[in-house]
Amino acid sequence: MRIPYSSPGALPAARAVPHYASDFAGAITALSNFLTISSSGQNAVPSSTVILSGAGLSVASGLADYRGQNGTYTQNTTYRPIFYEEFCRNHEARKRYWARSFLGWTTLDKSKPNAAHWAVKALGDIGIVKEVVTQNVDSFHSIAHPNIPTVELHGYLRSVRCLSCHRHFPRTDFQQSLSSLNPSWATFLAGVLLSGALHTENPQDRLAKGLKTNPDGDVDLPDAPYSTFRYPPCPSCHANPPKDENGLRSRIDVDADGAWIAGNTAGVLKPAVVMFGESIPNDVKLAAENAVDNSGRLLVIGSSLATYSAWRLVMRAKERGKPIGILNLGGVRGEEAFVDYMNEDSRQDGSTGVRAEQRADVLLPELVKKLQIGLRKLPEIRESSTAAAGSQRRSNCVA
Repeated sequence: MRIPYSSPGALPAARAVPHYASDFAGAITALSNFLTISSSGQNAVPSSTVILSGAGLSVASGLADYRGQNGTYTQNTTYRPIFYEEFCRNHEARKRYWARSFLGWTTLDKSKPNAAHWAVKALGDIGIVKEVVTQNVDSFHSIAHPNIPTVELHGYLRSVRCLSCHRHFPRTDFQQSLSSLNPSWATFLAGVLLSGALHTENPQDRLAKGLKTNPDGDVDLPDAPYSTFRYPPCPSCHANPPKDENGLRSRIDVDADGAWIAGNTAGVLKPAVVMFGESIPNDVKLAAENAVDNSGRLLVIGSSLATYSAWRLVMRAKERGKPIGILNLGGVRGEEAFVDYMNEDSRQDGSTGVRAEQRADVLLPELVKKLQIGLRKLPEIRESSTAAAGSQRRSNCVA
């Protein structure tokens, strides 16, 4: 289950492991050792490395994170994400959610993978990273490196899914439907875009223009008339209403413009993300666990591990004695325990554990350069990596 852990003050300060990983050059050296020195101490590419990424990885793409310096829980202390049960049962809550998502979608839609995502691709190309588990819902991993299998732990925003028939529909098409049903909101959005309020990555600049931006494509307008917003029903269920558990046809009526109305019993569309309070699908949960179990080591990038679904995966790696690396600005949940675990090895060269506090989009490209130079002595590994790269597409991502 996706459970929020919202107090940034509850997270301890970051501690460097090894001690020289406290600066940029030392962090690169430590992570290079982590990824290329086996447990026996010999230079080699581990059999596999799995990356667990979080919202911090996408900050350089212009998206908000939760607990960073400019994160939602840091800048907007009153922020409360919508919960799954609230979305499912409350028509007014859905109006509010889709209105905010309508405004926020433009930022996500125009955003692109940043240097950190492309560095992950490069790590896959040279045979180091074999799989990614991400908490992010922006699809940037599958765009940047479709040949690296990616488990999308919390789903994705590129689609909406019907709660009744479970069919998926493109989010871009849904955005057009929202625009058609809400012409005044569409006009307002056009004005916001012209003002540049959604073009700046600075939360203070956006707040000055009356906007509060949050993760997962959400924009808050204080005192906005959310009750006026309308959203469409599932087109498939509207055309052919499904039967309920009693064998009776569900009610799916629309207003004169085609919007879902109160009193309906089916056909609700939700984003294809795992909302807070919602259970992660079993196949996704198992895929994430298998990715950890089948890896040689785990590297966490841009995550405070505050959500239980991510933290448990790192604990799983720890319980199995796997080397763990953490690259994140700010502390992480369980910082002390993970640092103590990393410090158990007497070599202190980073091969069995790294804790570094650097920007991923700056550090990872430089780390790749260092590794590419070092791995020129291992041509058979590069050839193997090239041969393994096929024509797999985004469909390889576990949804």
